[in-house]
Amino acid sequence: MIRLINIVAIALFIIMMIIFFKFDLVCEVTIAGESVGYVSNKNEFEAKVSEILNKEEKAKLFTIIEEMPEYKLKFVNKSEETNEEAILAKLENSSETTYKLYAVTLNGEEKAVLADLDEAEKIVDEMTEKYEDDLELDIGIVDVITTDKEDETTVKVAKASLDDEIEEQIEKLEEEIAEQKEIESHTVNGVYLEVKPVSGIITSRFGNRESIRTYGHTGLDIAAPAGTPIKAAADGTVTFSGYSGGYGYVIKISHGNGIETYYGHCSALYVSAGEKVEAGDVIAAVGSTGNSTGNHLHFEVRIDGVEVNPQNYLYN
Repeated sequence: MIRLINIVAIALFIIMMIIFFKFDLVCEVTIAGESVGYVSNKNEFEAKVSEILNKEEKAKLFTIIEEMPEYKLKFVNKSEETNEEAILAKLENSSETTYKLYAVTLNGEEKAVLADLDEAEKIVDEMTEKYEDDLELDIGIVDVITTDKEDETTVKVAKASLDDEIEEQIEKLEEEIAEQKEIESHTVNGVYLEVKPVSGIITSRFGNRESIRTYGHTGLDIAAPAGTPIKAAADGTVTFSGYSGGYGYVIKISHGNGIETYYGHCSALYVSAGEKVEAGDVIAAVGSTGNSTGNHLHFEVRIDGVEVNPQNYLYN
C-alpha cells in the first residue's frame, strides 16, 4: 500500500512539473461572454481599467464601460502570450464619456460651444457690449450634455485646449452677429431688402431739390449704362408695369406689410402686373424715359404710400 502511495505521489509530482514547465496560470478575460485574451495579473489589469474610467478631462462628467470584463483563472500553454494592452485598447474604444459643455446662443440657436463657463460668459459680455447699441442682441448660454459617441465634433472642444478654440469661436459668433446686423439694417416693417437693384454712382439723393423738379426728391437716382439689368430688391408682387408720367416706364412691386418699391425711367420692362418676383430677379433695364436727363434708375421705397429714404435700407 505504501509503495502504491509513493507511486501516486511521484506521478502527481511529475504531472505538476510538466504543468509548471509547459503551462502558465493566467486570467482569461471575457467581455459580454466572449473571450478576448489573457492577462497575467488581474489586480494590475483592473487598476488600469480604473484609470480609463477615472481619467481626468476638461468638462468631463463621467466615463462608463457598458460591458465590464469578467475573469477566470486558466492554465494556458506557455507559448500563449498575454495581450493586456490590446484588451485595454478594446475597453477604451468601447467606453463612453459624457461631457458638460456650454453653448453660446444667438436668437436661440447654438453658435459656439466651449468647455469653460467663464469663457462662454466672457464671449457673451464682449458681444453684448460691442453690439447692443446697434441691434437687439438675443445672446445667451445653455448647457450642452453630450457624449463622445453622440457628437464627436462637439466633444473635440472639450479635448482641445481653450486657447485653440476661443479665437475661432469668437470669430464664428461675430460673423453671425454681423450677418444679423446686416439683415436688420436692410429690414423695413419685417421686409428684408436684400438686393441692390443696380450698382452705380448715386447722382441724386432722397430729398434733394434740383432744377428738374420743384419738390424734394422722392427716391435715389443711381447712374448706370442704358440697358443695365434692374433687379427686384426683395420678394413681392408686381402691382404696376407701364408708363407713368415723370417716372417714364416704371415697375412697382408690393412686398407686403405696406412696403412698396418703385423702379423708374426704365428702357424696357420684363415683368407684368400680377407677377410674383423674387429678390434678385431681373425685372427691367436702365433707361432715360420720363422726366430724366440721362440713363439712370430712380429707386423708391414707400411705407404705407409714404416715400422714405432708400439709403436707410440699401446703398448705405
